[in-house]
Amino acid sequence: MLKRFLPLALLLAFGSAVVADEADIRKGMEAKLGAKVESVSKSGYLGLYEVYAEGSIFYTDEKMTAIVVGGQLIDGKSMKNVTDDRMKKLTAIKFNELPLERAIKHVRGDGKRLLATFEDPNCGYCKRLAKDLLKLDNVTIYTFLYPILSEDSVRKSKQIWCSADRAKSWNDWMVDGKAPSGRDDCDTAAVGKNQEFGRKLNITGTPTMFFADGERVPGAMALDRIEQKLNLAK
Repeated sequence: MLKRFLPLALLLAFGSAVVADEADIRKGMEAKLGAKVESVSKSGYLGLYEVYAEGSIFYTDEKMTAIVVGGQLIDGKSMKNVTDDRMKKLTAIKFNELPLERAIKHVRGDGKRLLATFEDPNCGYCKRLAKDLLKLDNVTIYTFLYPILSEDSVRKSKQIWCSADRAKSWNDWMVDGKAPSGRDDCDTAAVGKNQEFGRKLNITGTPTMFFADGERVPGAMALDRIEQKLNLAK
Protein backbone atom coordinates (compact mmCIF):
# COMPACT_ATOMS: atom_id res chain seq x y z
CA MET A 1 0.00 0.00 0.00
CA LEU A 2 2.91 2.33 0.76
CA LYS A 3 4.01 2.33 -2.86
CA ARG A 4 0.70 3.94 -3.81
CA PHE A 5 1.64 7.05 -1.87
CA LEU A 6 5.11 7.66 -3.27
CA PRO A 7 6.34 10.13 -4.40
CA LEU A 8 3.62 12.03 -2.53
CA ALA A 9 4.68 14.84 -0.27
CA LEU A 10 2.14 15.49 2.43
CA LEU A 11 -0.37 12.91 3.54
CA LEU A 12 -3.16 14.02 5.84
CA ALA A 13 -4.51 11.45 8.25
CA PHE A 14 -7.29 12.51 10.54
CA GLY A 15 -6.77 11.04 14.01
CA SER A 16 -7.89 12.15 17.43
CA ALA A 17 -5.96 9.98 19.86
CA VAL A 18 -3.02 11.61 21.66
CA VAL A 19 0.13 9.64 21.00
CA ALA A 20 2.17 9.17 24.13
CA ASP A 21 5.31 7.43 22.88
CA GLU A 22 7.23 6.11 19.91
CA ALA A 23 5.64 2.66 20.19
CA ASP A 24 2.20 4.17 19.64
CA ILE A 25 3.50 6.13 16.66
CA ARG A 26 4.99 2.97 15.21
CA LYS A 27 1.71 1.13 15.59
CA GLY A 28 -0.37 3.99 14.23
CA MET A 29 1.88 4.61 11.25
CA GLU A 30 1.97 0.95 10.30
CA ALA A 31 -1.82 0.99 10.26
CA LYS A 32 -1.97 4.14 8.13
CA LEU A 33 0.77 3.16 5.68
CA GLY A 34 0.08 -0.53 5.51
CA ALA A 35 3.81 -1.15 5.83
CA LYS A 36 6.28 -2.24 8.49
CA VAL A 37 7.94 0.68 10.28
CA GLU A 38 11.65 0.06 10.77
CA SER A 39 12.37 2.89 13.18
CA VAL A 40 10.82 5.86 14.98
CA SER A 41 12.81 8.70 16.52
CA LYS A 42 12.49 12.37 17.39
CA SER A 43 13.68 14.50 14.49
CA GLY A 44 14.67 17.49 16.59
CA TYR A 45 12.60 19.85 14.44
CA LEU A 46 9.18 21.35 15.13
CA GLY A 47 8.27 18.51 17.47
CA LEU A 48 8.12 16.05 14.58
CA TYR A 49 8.99 12.37 14.69
CA GLU A 50 11.03 10.66 12.00
CA VAL A 51 9.50 7.42 10.75
CA TYR A 52 11.46 5.09 8.49
CA ALA A 53 9.48 2.55 6.46
CA GLU A 54 10.24 0.64 3.25
CA GLY A 55 13.21 2.80 2.36
CA SER A 56 11.42 6.14 2.84
CA ILE A 57 11.50 8.71 5.61
CA PHE A 58 8.22 10.18 6.83
CA TYR A 59 7.69 12.95 9.38
CA THR A 60 4.67 13.18 11.62
CA ASP A 61 3.46 15.03 14.70
CA GLU A 62 2.68 13.23 17.96
CA LYS A 63 -1.01 12.93 17.09
CA MET A 64 -0.28 11.75 13.55
CA THR A 65 -2.60 14.39 12.16
CA ALA A 66 -0.16 14.99 9.29
CA ILE A 67 2.42 12.85 7.55
CA VAL A 68 5.09 14.45 5.39
CA VAL A 69 6.74 12.38 2.64
CA GLY A 70 8.03 14.09 -0.46
CA GLY A 71 6.20 17.20 -1.74
CA GLN A 72 2.45 16.91 -2.11
CA LEU A 73 -0.55 17.15 0.15
CA ILE A 74 -2.98 14.24 0.23
CA ASP A 75 -6.26 14.45 2.08
CA GLY A 76 -6.16 11.43 4.35
CA LYS A 77 -9.92 11.03 4.43
CA SER A 78 -10.71 11.19 0.72
CA MET A 79 -7.13 10.37 -0.43
CA LYS A 80 -7.49 13.24 -2.88
CA ASN A 81 -4.28 14.85 -4.03
CA VAL A 82 -4.77 18.42 -2.81
CA THR A 83 -1.47 19.69 -4.22
CA ASP A 84 -2.23 18.25 -7.65
CA ASP A 85 -5.65 19.91 -7.68
CA ARG A 86 -4.14 23.24 -6.66
CA MET A 87 -1.41 22.99 -9.30
CA LYS A 88 -4.02 22.31 -11.98
CA LYS A 89 -5.82 25.50 -10.99
CA LEU A 90 -2.69 27.62 -10.60
CA THR A 91 -1.18 26.54 -13.94
CA ALA A 92 -4.41 26.62 -15.96
CA ILE A 93 -4.78 29.10 -18.80
CA LYS A 94 -7.64 30.60 -20.78
CA PHE A 95 -7.66 28.63 -24.01
CA ASN A 96 -9.04 31.51 -26.05
CA GLU A 97 -6.08 33.65 -24.99
CA LEU A 98 -3.54 31.33 -26.60
CA PRO A 99 -1.90 32.88 -29.70
CA LEU A 100 -3.42 30.26 -31.97
CA GLU A 101 -2.27 32.08 -35.10
CA ARG A 102 1.26 30.95 -34.16
CA ALA A 103 0.32 27.27 -34.07
CA ILE A 104 0.00 24.56 -36.70
CA LYS A 105 -3.69 23.77 -37.03
CA HIS A 106 -4.95 20.23 -37.56
CA VAL A 107 -8.70 19.74 -38.02
CA ARG A 108 -10.29 16.30 -37.97
CA GLY A 109 -13.98 15.51 -38.33
CA ASP A 110 -16.19 18.28 -36.99
CA GLY A 111 -13.21 19.78 -35.12
CA LYS A 112 -15.37 20.66 -32.11
CA ARG A 113 -13.06 19.34 -29.42
CA LEU A 114 -9.98 21.46 -28.75
CA LEU A 115 -6.41 20.65 -27.80
CA ALA A 116 -3.22 22.70 -27.83
CA THR A 117 0.25 21.19 -27.58
CA PHE A 118 3.73 22.65 -27.15
CA GLU A 119 6.23 20.33 -28.82
CA ASP A 120 9.87 20.06 -29.80
CA PRO A 121 10.44 18.31 -33.16
CA ASN A 122 13.28 16.24 -31.66
CA CYS A 123 11.31 15.15 -28.60
CA GLY A 124 10.77 11.38 -28.53
CA TYR A 125 7.65 11.62 -26.37
CA CYS A 126 6.26 14.21 -28.78
CA LYS A 127 6.71 11.79 -31.66
CA ARG A 128 4.82 9.13 -29.75
CA LEU A 129 2.10 11.67 -29.00
CA ALA A 130 1.89 12.66 -32.68
CA LYS A 131 1.19 9.06 -33.63
CA ASP A 132 -1.53 8.81 -30.98
CA LEU A 133 -3.16 12.10 -31.95
CA LEU A 134 -3.64 10.84 -35.51
CA LYS A 135 -6.17 8.40 -34.07
CA LEU A 136 -8.39 11.18 -32.72
CA ASP A 137 -11.50 12.34 -34.54
CA ASN A 138 -13.74 15.40 -34.23
CA VAL A 139 -10.94 17.52 -32.83
CA THR A 140 -8.94 20.63 -33.66
CA ILE A 141 -5.34 20.40 -32.52
CA TYR A 142 -3.08 23.45 -32.32
CA THR A 143 0.60 22.49 -32.32
CA PHE A 144 2.94 25.17 -31.05
CA LEU A 145 6.48 24.66 -32.29
CA TYR A 146 8.50 24.91 -29.09
CA PRO A 147 12.15 24.00 -29.77
CA ILE A 148 13.98 23.73 -26.46
CA LEU A 149 16.25 20.71 -26.90
CA SER A 150 18.86 21.87 -29.42
CA GLU A 151 19.76 24.18 -32.27
CA ASP A 152 18.68 21.41 -34.63
CA SER A 153 15.24 21.61 -33.02
CA VAL A 154 15.14 25.31 -33.86
CA ARG A 155 16.20 24.64 -37.46
CA LYS A 156 13.62 21.90 -37.96
CA SER A 157 10.91 24.07 -36.39
CA LYS A 158 11.69 26.88 -38.81
CA GLN A 159 11.71 24.51 -41.80
CA ILE A 160 8.34 23.09 -40.79
CA TRP A 161 6.92 26.58 -40.28
CA CYS A 162 8.18 27.62 -43.72
CA SER A 163 6.53 24.63 -45.42
CA ALA A 164 3.60 25.18 -47.74
CA ASP A 165 1.64 22.59 -45.74
CA ARG A 166 2.78 22.88 -42.14
CA ALA A 167 0.53 20.14 -40.78
CA LYS A 168 1.75 17.67 -43.41
CA SER A 169 5.38 18.61 -42.86
CA TRP A 170 4.95 18.16 -39.11
CA ASN A 171 3.38 14.73 -39.44
CA ASP A 172 5.81 13.66 -42.15
CA TRP A 173 8.64 14.17 -39.66
CA MET A 174 7.01 13.27 -36.33
CA VAL A 175 5.08 10.22 -37.58
CA ASP A 176 6.90 8.99 -40.69
CA GLY A 177 10.44 10.16 -39.94
CA LYS A 178 10.74 12.17 -43.15
CA ALA A 179 12.93 15.10 -42.14
CA PRO A 180 11.97 18.59 -43.34
CA SER A 181 14.33 19.71 -46.08
CA GLY A 182 12.92 23.02 -47.20
CA ARG A 183 13.94 26.59 -46.49
CA ASP A 184 14.17 27.99 -42.98
CA ASP A 185 14.50 31.67 -43.87
CA CYS A 186 10.86 32.71 -44.24
CA ASP A 187 9.19 34.79 -41.53
CA THR A 188 9.81 32.51 -38.56
CA ALA A 189 9.11 35.07 -35.84
CA ALA A 190 6.34 32.76 -34.60
CA VAL A 191 8.89 30.20 -33.45
CA GLY A 192 10.79 32.72 -31.34
CA LYS A 193 7.57 34.17 -29.94
CA ASN A 194 6.43 30.66 -29.01
CA GLN A 195 9.65 30.19 -27.07
CA GLU A 196 9.09 33.46 -25.21
CA PHE A 197 5.45 32.64 -24.56
CA GLY A 198 6.29 29.15 -23.32
CA ARG A 199 8.83 30.53 -20.87
CA LYS A 200 6.20 32.91 -19.51
CA LEU A 201 3.93 29.92 -18.96
CA ASN A 202 6.81 28.07 -17.27
CA ILE A 203 6.70 25.28 -19.85
CA THR A 204 9.95 23.46 -19.15
CA GLY A 205 9.36 20.20 -21.01
CA THR A 206 7.66 18.76 -24.04
CA PRO A 207 5.07 17.74 -24.80
CA THR A 208 2.85 20.00 -22.74
CA MET A 209 -0.87 19.92 -23.50
CA PHE A 210 -3.69 22.35 -22.79
CA PHE A 211 -7.35 21.36 -22.97
CA ALA A 212 -10.34 23.58 -23.72
CA ASP A 213 -11.05 24.15 -20.02
CA GLY A 214 -7.51 25.50 -19.60
CA GLU A 215 -6.08 22.50 -17.78
CA ARG A 216 -2.39 21.92 -18.34
CA VAL A 217 -0.96 18.41 -18.65
CA PRO A 218 2.84 18.21 -18.75
CA GLY A 219 4.36 15.15 -20.36
CA ALA A 220 2.97 12.21 -22.24
CA MET A 221 -0.51 10.81 -21.61
CA ALA A 222 -2.27 7.65 -22.77
CA LEU A 223 -4.66 8.15 -25.68
CA ASP A 224 -7.70 6.98 -23.72
CA ARG A 225 -6.99 9.61 -21.06
CA ILE A 226 -6.66 12.29 -23.75
CA GLU A 227 -10.03 11.20 -25.17
CA GLN A 228 -11.57 11.36 -21.72
CA LYS A 229 -10.20 14.83 -21.03
CA LEU A 230 -11.27 16.12 -24.45
CA ASN A 231 -14.82 15.01 -23.75
CA LEU A 232 -14.88 16.47 -20.25
CA ALA A 233 -13.35 19.79 -21.33
CA LYS A 234 -15.91 20.55 -24.05
